Amino acid sequence: MRRSQYFLPTLKENPAEAQIVSHRLMLRAGMIRQESAGIYSWLPLGFRVLQRIEQIVREEQDASGALEVLMPTIQPADLWRKSGRYDDYGAEMLRIKDRHEREMLYGPTNEEMITEMFRAGVKSYRDVPRMMYHIQWKFRDEVRPRFGVMRGREFLMKDNYSFDLDYEGAKQSYNKMFVAYLRTFARMGLKAIPMQADSGPIGGDMSHEFLIVAETGESQIFADRDFLDMDWKDQKVDYQDAEQIGGIVKHFTSRYAATDEKHDPAKCPLSPDRLVEARGIEVGHIFYFGTKYSKPLGCVVSGANGEQIAVEMGSYGIGVSRLTGAIIEASHDDAGIIWPEAVAPFKVGLINLRSGDAKCDAACADIYGKLRQAGIEVLYDDREETAGGKFADMDLIGLPWQLIVGPRGLAAGKVELKERRTGKRDELSAEDALARLGRPAA
Repeated sequence: MRRSQYFLPTLKENPAEAQIVSHRLMLRAGMIRQESAGIYSWLPLGFRVLQRIEQIVREEQDASGALEVLMPTIQPADLWRKSGRYDDYGAEMLRIKDRHEREMLYGPTNEEMITEMFRAGVKSYRDVPRMMYHIQWKFRDEVRPRFGVMRGREFLMKDNYSFDLDYEGAKQSYNKMFVAYLRTFARMGLKAIPMQADSGPIGGDMSHEFLIVAETGESQIFADRDFLDMDWKDQKVDYQDAEQIGGIVKHFTSRYAATDEKHDPAKCPLSPDRLVEARGIEVGHIFYFGTKYSKPLGCVVSGANGEQIAVEMGSYGIGVSRLTGAIIEASHDDAGIIWPEAVAPFKVGLINLRSGDAKCDAACADIYGKLRQAGIEVLYDDREETAGGKFADMDLIGLPWQLIVGPRGLAAGKVELKERRTGKRDELSAEDALARLGRPAA
């Protein structure tokens, strides 16, 4: 994509309304635009990142055996009355009426709807276990929406729901999602620490939240140093192997991790050299809640002997749009965003230091064409802008690599390749630069 043809309204100054790093940088990098309090449009650059994150989430859900569906944003109030949550949920739920005065709501979550869907479609024990998920926009009317996409009113969410015959089956589904979450966050370049958590308004008695370490995190966390040394990106997992899956969960849950609300220094089993104290951002939450919804909504299956069994359920959420902000909070510097390659909107930014110079234009056009032919996504800054302005914009938007072409380098048969994360610069031939960019991400 040529920068001159792209919609990328970057800002030089920090917007006054932005209180945290990710909100400031997303606005400055032209990723989002606020339409009203806590509600944002996603501009081309931001939308590309959102799609990258969504696809990683989808691939790991699919790998676990979950089936993707899509449920509507607007739900009938009657469903929520059956579960008892319509009045209990509170003012965060946006309640509306259609033209026929039917009471509706903009879904803040989907336990009721998925339970009704499963109830209507499954009758026999032979049809369980099942896991179904969707990636859909939600709305919660926060009293004080703030921090950009980290705490907005409208947000993109992946929620998965499991259906099992008994507790043991439900626990295995829970374990699958536990492992799928570890893999999901690792693929995004994040160190996610699972912590025992309260279930909140969704309910349930087995729950973990996944937090990533970031200086600006909302929670103080205390954890075993082992968590920071674990790498799950290339871990091979067989989701049909209950013993392996359970072993992975045990490996993580046997290590100490607690937020400040649950941490008791007097009872902490770790020595000071093993204990890491940091800030963390919640990026995922998993719950087991048994028959909390299946019983009131009549979601039952016939057992082997004809008995009626209320299915055991779990719920598993990842804030897809929130992750965009969380990744920035965990990966940035004073110049701007530093995208992990797996979620970057483009892999490389091609910078023409002297647009209008025949040799520079020809060299950039050749490199641009070869990058695209190799399937490498590139943003080519071909604008008639100062070199300093181009460098500042590229650092701000945080693409993993910058390929810099200028008259002096071309005269020596060289281009410059800069790695955004480390700042390391190498002068090399265009062919060698292309070969290096063609390698898989480390």
